[in-house]
Amino acid sequence: MSTNNKGFNADYEEETATFQQISELQGNTVLEFGAPWCAHCQAAMLAVKEVLTEHTELSHIKVYDGKGKQLGRSFKVKLWPTLILLRNGHEIGRIVRPLNTSQIRQFVSNSH
Repeated sequence: MSTNNKGFNADYEEETATFQQISELQGNTVLEFGAPWCAHCQAAMLAVKEVLTEHTELSHIKVYDGKGKQLGRSFKVKLWPTLILLRNGHEIGRIVRPLNTSQIRQFVSNSH
């Protein structure tokens, strides 16, 4: 797991952290659960990229989720993409299947 990714991260990580490791993260982080072949994820990607490129202070971890993937189950992810905003490892916001930049900007505004 790479936690040094500030701003937008284009790649899903298959080798993800444990829930315990995520809960120990410092600062503000966006966890994005999805899959590279997911049409909803592909549709949201440009909006996510635009907003997170504007917020380089946020870490962005894209988690390749799916059946049997423990981290997604720990966060009770059911639909993709799901973006979870963490502050010091604790969830402070969530958005499921965002459609546009204004929705994602509103979501990210919780980090301030």
